[in-house]
Amino acid sequence: MKITTKEVEYVAKLARLKLTEQEKELFTQQLDSILDYMGKLSELDTEKVPPTFHVLPLKNVMREDEVKDSHLQKEMMSNAPERDDNFFSVPKIID
Repeated sequence: MKITTKEVEYVAKLARLKLTEQEKELFTQQLDSILDYMGKLSELDTEKVPPTFHVLPLKNVMREDEVKDSHLQKEMMSNAPERDDNFFSVPKIID
């Protein structure tokens, strides 16, 4: 697929980019070579290659849910600088 300077100008306009004539020419060449390379990749026979979503074999590492003793309310409230009954008291931040 051949990329034209007009297409580069169109994409630059969509991206709100101001390109010089040299940049337009450079991007046209670069994008054209990228698309040529992608065309070569599409010629490869991948019929027997299984699809992959990640290059590394990963598995989900999750721990089992276990019931554990939680902190006692008295211990937690003993760390509060200010409290209101069984709740932490914090400064008001909304007027």
